[in-house]
Amino acid sequence: MTGRLVGLGIGPGDPDLITLKAYRLLRAADVVAYPAPEEGESLARKLVAPHLPGGQTEVPIRMPITVARFPAQEIYDQAAGELSEYLEAGRTVAVLCEGDPFFYGSFMYLFGRMAERHPVEVVPGVSSLTACSAVLGAPLAARNDVLSVIPAPLEVEELKRQLGRTDAAAVIKLGRHFAKVRQVLDELGLTPHARYVERATMQAQRILPLDQVDESAVPYFSMILLHARGEAWRV
Repeated sequence: MTGRLVGLGIGPGDPDLITLKAYRLLRAADVVAYPAPEEGESLARKLVAPHLPGGQTEVPIRMPITVARFPAQEIYDQAAGELSEYLEAGRTVAVLCEGDPFFYGSFMYLFGRMAERHPVEVVPGVSSLTACSAVLGAPLAARNDVLSVIPAPLEVEELKRQLGRTDAAAVIKLGRHFAKVRQVLDELGLTPHARYVERATMQAQRILPLDQVDESAVPYFSMILLHARGEAWRV
């Protein structure tokens, strides 16, 4: 008898933004697994710490948290094998995923390895996209607007192409790419319509004008939202 694998979207950072369903399944799980850096504390585990009942088996999935080596395929292979052992013993395994599991979420790499062999349930979570929109007070899109989600690591010309043709955009994974994105926004005349936020809904959340952002200290958990009309509700 196989157990069940549950991918839990735990939200963007505020522990209160976990859904009721994810909260219930988290507390009922026999095993809780979560991504973690090679050394130190797991952010995902920290976010749900207030909700853990205690007594569960915990499995940190330790990996290098760097763009150049992510996703670490061999680490997901190993984690899938380890979690499969718990499932084959009939245990329920909850895997934590910051934000939403299927919106650039790490859980998708385990899902791809395990869904054909084990029952899997995916619980959606509040994504960073909607969290940033809420804290900025900036509706994402309206009516027939096309909303684009654009990864900052793209090359300059591709950033220009994507940003130049969309009604509204969210530029994600800023980090060390902030200066490049800022340059493209300036060249396209979009900077006045852009808003920057980092660590949305977390205690360290910051909202800044683009010209006040220290480009040498932009975290991975940051985003720029923009709309070609300035505001989604404008005609």
